[in-house]
Amino acid sequence: MLPGRPGRPDVLTFGETMVALRGSGPLKLGGTMNVSVAGAESNVAIGLARLGHEVRWAGAVGDDEAGQLVLRTLRAEGVEVSGATADPGAPTGLLLFEPRLPEVTRVHYYRAGSAGSRLTPEVIQRAFAAAPPRVLHLTGITPALSPTARSAAGRALQLAREHGTLVCLDVNFRARLWTAEEAAEVLREWLPAVDVLIASDDELPLCLPGGGGGRDGGQGREGSPGGGEGSQGAEGAEGAEVQEGPMAAGARAWGDAVPLPSEEGAGAPAARVATQAGLLLDQGIGEVVVKLGAAGATAFTDSGALHRPATPVRAVDAVGAGDAFVAGYLSALLDGEGLAGRLERAVTTGAFAVASPGDWEGAPTRSELGMLGAPPGTVVR
Repeated sequence: MLPGRPGRPDVLTFGETMVALRGSGPLKLGGTMNVSVAGAESNVAIGLARLGHEVRWAGAVGDDEAGQLVLRTLRAEGVEVSGATADPGAPTGLLLFEPRLPEVTRVHYYRAGSAGSRLTPEVIQRAFAAAPPRVLHLTGITPALSPTARSAAGRALQLAREHGTLVCLDVNFRARLWTAEEAAEVLREWLPAVDVLIASDDELPLCLPGGGGGRDGGQGREGSPGGGEGSQGAEGAEGAEVQEGPMAAGARAWGDAVPLPSEEGAGAPAARVATQAGLLLDQGIGEVVVKLGAAGATAFTDSGALHRPATPVRAVDAVGAGDAFVAGYLSALLDGEGLAGRLERAVTTGAFAVASPGDWEGAPTRSELGMLGAPPGTVVR
């Protein structure tokens, strides 16, 4: 699907990356905070770079110290940022993490009017002119930031079509940025240009043709399963059993391809998801990958469906698990792996994220991918 092309980077992604401050408890009580950076697209970029891929990030930051931290961090992680811009008229966005319960974190955004929200189509035009990528990775966060950012994403889709670039879209719905109706209007307009669609099960209705505009089973929360920065996705969460997950009737094991179910019995959650994925495949999307949190993930193609349970790990921090999942999936796709291999790597990188604090800090290198299979107490020398 993705032959190597000399001079073309593996992946181009863009969006807003913010300075992230992580407290140890309620913010109103004060205390110390750890400083890092966070952004769904840059999380994916770092995850891919650690796996050995050539990745470019073309976002916008403020011409300030916070923006320098963002660019410095991405460069240090091997992400190419020459296409990024520093906006002297707007600040770098800010993100505050507030742990409230062992498995519940509140997120506070300060991104209105930020440099990242002022991203323009010209930035994307220059990025493609420099070197068209093999894969364009988009999220549903960027078009929610502003009309100009939405135009930039739309221009990226046009350029991807012109240059034969595969398009991966991670829905990543953020209720604090736009409504479900607004998101659905944009996402459905984009679908004809999308090759790989990645979404949590409650985000699928946003993409469906016709009238199903609301989210199925969700409340538009920031913590949608498998989300990016500021979400509480839990691929590979503690206690996830390695067993056959929700599949259509007749599935024999996670590695078996099975046909999409008929409409009969579509009231069951697994059948409903399969039916929704089938509708999206009918729109011309090549692959629909559904993140199911601690239950793993299922990929749907015209040939059938394939499920992979989550990898069991001791959960430390679920933030960024969905972005790690996407990085693993795209990495295996770029390597020419089949559907089973793509899901395998995706749940593995998602499990690494859950087992480590931070948005991207726990992303594995290629040599570390096999570590999750080591017995407890293993010391790697």
